[in-house]
This record gives sequence, structure tokens and C-alpha cells, in this order.
Amino acid sequence: MIEVIAKLPRGHIYLSGESLECHVTFAHLPSPTSAVAQSHEDAFESLAWASAQIHCYCFADSKVTRVADADKLSPYPGTALGPSTNENAKVVVSTKPKILFCDLRLSPGQTKTCTIDYIQFSCTYCSNYCVLVTYVEHIPNDSPPSYRGQLVKYSYKITVGTQRVNSPVRLLRVPIRVLPLCETLLNEAMALCNDTTDELTPTNPFMEVKRKESPLDIALQGLQNITARRNPNYYMITNGRGKVVRFCLFKSAYRLGEDIIGTFDFTVATVSCVQVSVSLQCEEKTTLAGDCNEQKRILTFGNFHEVCLGYDYVQLIVPIPLHVTPEFATKLVGLSWRLHFEFVTSTNRDIALPKMEDAHWQAPGDVTVETMVWSLPVKLYSTTPNQVAQGVVSHVENKLVIR
Repeated sequence: MIEVIAKLPRGHIYLSGESLECHVTFAHLPSPTSAVAQSHEDAFESLAWASAQIHCYCFADSKVTRVADADKLSPYPGTALGPSTNENAKVVVSTKPKILFCDLRLSPGQTKTCTIDYIQFSCTYCSNYCVLVTYVEHIPNDSPPSYRGQLVKYSYKITVGTQRVNSPVRLLRVPIRVLPLCETLLNEAMALCNDTTDELTPTNPFMEVKRKESPLDIALQGLQNITARRNPNYYMITNGRGKVVRFCLFKSAYRLGEDIIGTFDFTVATVSCVQVSVSLQCEEKTTLAGDCNEQKRILTFGNFHEVCLGYDYVQLIVPIPLHVTPEFATKLVGLSWRLHFEFVTSTNRDIALPKMEDAHWQAPGDVTVETMVWSLPVKLYSTTPNQVAQGVVSHVENKLVIR
């Protein structure tokens, strides 16, 4: 009996363009001491081969057509590591399969040492009759992010396939989450890393050599600069009868896990506002070229509600969850974010508002109101995988038993 264990030492969350590392262990489980003595043929276990690759599956709604033609980002190699027959999905991204080993024999009581000289692979035999292989792969820069929408779903899995001699192929699928990284930032970072100007300047042998930053590190620094920059924007909200409120949003670019903070100023209002509600919404929209039947879905995450009759100022705080997907666009679907406002205003001109000297203010029993809505687009970006992993619980170890 062979046990295959796949473990992600850095967790299951990665950025597009990042390299992931997966430790795959193949162990020959020893037989119990009470078992009947086995023959020499059953004393060892043999595996013909093992390989691994990354797949991105696309699940589309029945109303969304031409999935394969519209969103096929890379050709899918026809290997034994394809999707199982019970999965109604299309493979839109697949990395090249990498061979972990060939003709592996695990025998209890026997100690082996082995080194695989392939690039990005290391293989060591342990004393407990198992072999540990480190699988390293680069996630394509143009791959779509992990996303669970109503029209389209993108799901990533590391597929580890192995086959015992004269037995069917067995697959172990390890789910991972891929966050989108702004393509513009990544392209600029790669251009900076490819710049050879510094290499032509004279070097001082007595100075400490600085580690050259990777394109991913430079892109994350650019992302930090974009989301940390405060640029207050003021919006005067009005209706047909006058000014309702002046709204201030301190910045328009946010990362996962941040709070959207703003203020409502009712001192400039000429119309009484009874209450205000704000919700964080994402708009999922198909982007098929030439498709006249465009599909659109709106999902709401988080809500702010405040009864503001008689208030001069109200502060807005809307947290951004860590499990949502930032803004992205593919050939099949596009995702954008916005703040959706609902203002309930009073049409009564003689409504009595509370004052500071009023010790006992009685709210009016009958108020005629009307509701107005307004949406404000916001930019939502990814954050570091370690920060997302703190708020999302997932298994980093998966197991497959081959009997």
C-alpha cells in the first residue's frame, strides 16, 4: 500500500506570475505485525512514473456560450492528467507536465539515496521508506484568478498523477487560490528588471552586493504605492428638490482586507435625509465579443446603514473581505467593484429636526419619504498571500492512498 501526500509549505494562496512549491511524498506503508507473511513479490511496491502540473478549470453557466473559443488562454496537452469525466469544466490554463520520477521501487527495510538532476527538482529518500519530491512551478502571468461567480467560475488545482505497474492511473488534486496582479504593474516591473544600465556602471568590490529584486517584488511595491496614496474626492449628492449631502471618499484604490472610509456632510443639505445605506458590490459581466445577449450579475458584500435625521456628519466604514476576488477581466467575463448608495429623503418641508437644547425630542410619527440610489466605482486590488491566508482557513496537506 502506497500513500501519496502533497503539502504546500507556503500555503495555498499565490499571486499570478509567482512560483509555487509543493512537497510530494510517496511512502510505502509497512504492513501490521499481525498480518500474514507475504511473498517476495509483495515485499516491495513499484510505481512506474509520477508527474505533476497545474490546471485552471472554467465552469460556465449554460447561458454563457462559446467558452472554449472565447477564453482558451493556452493549449491543453493531451495527457493522462486531464479532468475527470464527472467534471463539467473546460481547462483554460495548463502548465507543461513535469516528470517527478520513473520506475520507483519502495521496499520496507531498505534504505536508498537518490538525487534527480532535473532543474527545479530535488529528490531524497527518507529512513521511513518514503521518497520526497519537491515540485516547483511558475503560474502564468496572464492566467485568470480564482473566482467563484454566478456566471463563471475559475478553479486552480495541482494535479499529481502516478501509476502502479499494471494498474490504472491515480490522480491527487491539490486546490490552490490564485490572486490577480495588475498586468500593467507587472509589465513595468519586468522592464525595470531587464534594464542593464546598472550592469554597465563600475562596481566596487568592497561594497556589499545587494540582492536584485524580482519583478514580483517590484510589482508589489508599486501596488503598495497605488493603494496607500490618499487623494480625497468630494461628491455633491443632489436630487430634484436640492442638495442631499456632500460625500468625501479619501481614496479610490483599495486592497483586500482594507476598510473603505468616507464621510457624509449634511451641513450643506437643503433636503432632509432620513437614513443612508451603503453596500460594497461587484458586477460580473460577460465580455464575449459580438454577444448581443450580455449577461450581468451583481453580488453584495458588506453593508453600512445609518439613520441620519438631524445629524451633521456621519462616518462611513465598509470592510473589504479577504475571500473576494479583486477586479479582473478575461475574454469571457469581467469583474468590477463599486459602492452602492441608497438615500431615503423626506419630502416634508416642515419636519422638526432635533436640537442640542432639546432634552426630549419626539420623532415625527408620519414622514413622507422617497428613495434615490447612486453607485460610485472603486478599484480593488490584491494583497500579499500571507495576509489573505490569515483570514481564510484551508488545508495545505492532501492525501491519496493507493491499495
